[in-house]
Amino acid sequence: MQFDFDWVDAFSKVAFGGNGCAVVHDAADVPDDVCMAYVRETSLVECTFTGPSEVADIRVRYFLASREIPFAGHPTIATVTALRARGIVQDGSLTLETQAGLIPVEVSGTEVKMTQIAPEFGPEVPADLVAAVGGIRAEDIVAPPQIVSTGLPFCVTVLKDRTTVENLQFDGAALQALCAHMGQSDSNMMEPFWVARSGATPSGDTFSRLLLAPPSPTEDAFTGSATGAMASYLWARGLIDSPDFTAEQGHGMGRPGSAQVRVLGPRDAITGVQVSGHGAIVMSGTVHLPRSL
Repeated sequence: MQFDFDWVDAFSKVAFGGNGCAVVHDAADVPDDVCMAYVRETSLVECTFTGPSEVADIRVRYFLASREIPFAGHPTIATVTALRARGIVQDGSLTLETQAGLIPVEVSGTEVKMTQIAPEFGPEVPADLVAAVGGIRAEDIVAPPQIVSTGLPFCVTVLKDRTTVENLQFDGAALQALCAHMGQSDSNMMEPFWVARSGATPSGDTFSRLLLAPPSPTEDAFTGSATGAMASYLWARGLIDSPDFTAEQGHGMGRPGSAQVRVLGPRDAITGVQVSGHGAIVMSGTVHLPRSL
């Protein structure tokens, strides 16, 4: 099977920044195992596969190397960037069909703004179990870690400063212990999203990292879905003064990325989160996929 694809760096205005995603067009019906094999072949964290929709402008499926997920942020920016570059969508408003629901998107040139769904606040998680995943002390965590989702769940964990975020060391055994405590397998548990309330640059207000377990790469360069969950957490708990801020991620990897974030609604009744960023196409071509594995 042959499909057109675009490789896009999301949350960056230029190539080799932000987070890469391969967008495979008109491939939403490709079998799951083939999609996952393609992600492994690219060595990217996620890839998307698009197709027609009866309820939205475009249907988008999101895959990790290990499984399909309902939604992801940087692949959404990448997908819309690729669609616009091919003339499939124009500047203005459109809607994406995802397994997390319908996602409204606004496009203006290379900038894409997505409105993530209202947050779902899950259980708080013991700080000592979460700290162990990053090789830090429980005292380095300044607010109760909590599972939060704006389409994909993350364990949002706020640390005392940016240096602590930069010095994290992933512990896979500790992640398995955390998953066991939560009653989930490590294949279905999203790793902690580590946050500092200061940017990597003077332009940023937050700096974050997401350290990943195999078979994914060791770290995600920019995580748009977790950024929405993080923004909801910070606003709801009064940990930021304004619902509008600049989130930064990926600088320690040499892949700096940034997003403009706006939390919608009051602290006690958040209705959604707008996360916007740019995308840069790195390469385009044809992918040849088997019909089955």
